[in-house]
Amino acid sequence: MQRIQALSNQFNPTIAPPAGNVTYPWVMKYPDFFPFEQVGNLKGKTVIISGGSRGIGLAIGIRAAKDGANVVILAKTVDPHPKLPGTIASACAEIEKAGGKALGIQCDIRFEKDIQAAVQKTVETFGGIDIVVNSASAISLTDTESTDMKKYDLMHQINTRGTYLMSKTCIPYLKKSSNPHILNLSPPLSMQSKWFAPHIAYTMAKYGMSMCVLGMSEEFRNQIGVNALWPRTSIATAAVQNVLGGDSMMQASRNVEIMADSAHVILTSCHKKTTGNFFIDDEVLASVGVKDFSIYRCDPKFSDSQLAPDFFI
Repeated sequence: MQRIQALSNQFNPTIAPPAGNVTYPWVMKYPDFFPFEQVGNLKGKTVIISGGSRGIGLAIGIRAAKDGANVVILAKTVDPHPKLPGTIASACAEIEKAGGKALGIQCDIRFEKDIQAAVQKTVETFGGIDIVVNSASAISLTDTESTDMKKYDLMHQINTRGTYLMSKTCIPYLKKSSNPHILNLSPPLSMQSKWFAPHIAYTMAKYGMSMCVLGMSEEFRNQIGVNALWPRTSIATAAVQNVLGGDSMMQASRNVEIMADSAHVILTSCHKKTTGNFFIDDEVLASVGVKDFSIYRCDPKFSDSQLAPDFFI
């Protein structure tokens, strides 16, 4: 918690981005280095990813596939969506192109039977489960009066309940793995009202995912590594393009590969020593020697310090 409370002291004010007059005080000054103990790569490991047909989830799957992993894509999108890129089939094709074995399963993680069937199919196909990535998430950045209960229920059913249920269902198989991990794409827990007031329903749903990390990491200590990963900056995904800020926000974002590379560091580390952490993407990479983050910028005209901050940091 001390690291989380100190995050606001890690940045310097900077000039405005080239195309606007907004100033982002957003440059990493004092990264918190974590002593990762690497235990190999993901070759032959089975990685199951909810929400894996696009965005960060797919990027994590592709990075695992480069090691020769078995990657299971759980998603709802079978037919192409007019505003959202990627389907289960296209995601599996990218996994196999990257060097991994792919299994695509249509699954709505709100429903227990869907998850149970997906996990059973995974075990039948690959013999077990080594890693769970809870990437699926729903977002509505609306205040209390503007949030209808259908949106509220959707966020809590997918984010909090879906993460809990995915993890719970996979735990018996994870316990049989030599280096099991659960990774939730959720933010550091920080009980500051500024993170709740603008969109309390969304915050509660995302913090529910983080509370799973807090509780399960201790419940399954020395058995399963359970961690959270969150981006320091906005990440160029369909949600950012369609919901949060359009082209201008995409320009001020980093690409999905920074989350994939940092997830890979976590998932290839010792599960007994890497657990119970709320990691920030660039701090993970800095911990293993990365100093140049320019390769992750979507627009090379933007410096690292001119990128848009993500929520909750």
